[in-house]
Order: sequence, then structure tokens, then C-alpha cells
Amino acid sequence: MGLLKRAKVAESAGQTGEPVDLRVLLLQGEEMIDQLARAHMSWGLGSADRWDLDQTTGIISWTFPDRTASAPAQILGSFSSASGSWLWAWANESILPAMSRDASVFRDWAEAQGHPHLAQPKIDADMTAVSKLVALAVRVTNATGYYRSPGSNSTLIITFGPVTLTAEDGSVSSFNININ
Repeated sequence: MGLLKRAKVAESAGQTGEPVDLRVLLLQGEEMIDQLARAHMSWGLGSADRWDLDQTTGIISWTFPDRTASAPAQILGSFSSASGSWLWAWANESILPAMSRDASVFRDWAEAQGHPHLAQPKIDADMTAVSKLVALAVRVTNATGYYRSPGSNSTLIITFGPVTLTAEDGSVSSFNININ
């Protein structure tokens, strides 16, 4: 899939107003995802016993033996390995509109910057292409957290905000990150 071959220049996510190569945004997004993963591992992201997402409250939570972690969340979309497709959250009827704001922000940005191929509701894609779409969306939305749900047939991609950590004894702390 030629995601980056279709358009070479884009605005820099509305930040400076100067033209930027779409490939630069992709590299920035990939670096952001790496930085977010390393930072969030410090409180245990990726090692929880279980995770849950409540669309009505907009909260993602992770359960550990000695604590829970929770954060406001957004769904970017889902990847189906069976159909080889990516479905943006704003186009998925099972996702509440309030949970797809980040996906909508990216759609609006892509259309405004002349990249309508990135904003199609459903895109034929493999995991490599999905990783590129997600990296661009993380960069454009300046997400401060990124989570890829475990699963073999379908993968949900979620962005999240400041994390609240609650220990067994009820003590609460927060973890916030700002990557620019």
C-alpha cells in the first residue's frame, strides 16, 4: 500500500504553518510511539493482568496484582487481520462518537491537507500500513499515550491521557507525559 507515495508534502500538523514532508511526520510519529512506550512502561503498561475500556465513561483501565491504572481514552480504530483492513473509529457504528474524537481530528487534518486517501472510512491494509497510519495519527493529535490491544484476529488502537495509579491501600498518584 502506497500511503506515503500518494502525497509527499503536508502541513506540519497545524503547528507551524510551514510545509513538511509527510514522511517527516511519519518518522516523528514513530518516534513518539517509541518514547510513549518507554515512558509508560515505568508504571507497567504492557504487563497488566487485564485491561478494560468503558465507552460510556471514556476510561481505559489496567489491573495489576497490587494496583490499577486508569486514563481518559480515545479509540483511533481497529485492524482486522482476517479481512486485511483498518477501520477508523469514527466510521465504526459500535464505537460511541465521543470515543472517536482523535480519529475525527486526524480525518479532518488529512482531508484539509489534501490526503483524503488517509481518511477513508475503511482502508485495505496490513499491519505495516496500519502502523504508519497510527504513527501519523499519534503525531497529528499529539497523543500522550498509546495502547494496542492484544488479540490475534482484531486489534484495537487506543490513545490515552494522564494515568491515575491507585494502589491496594487506596493511595493515588498520577503519571503524565508531554512529548513534543
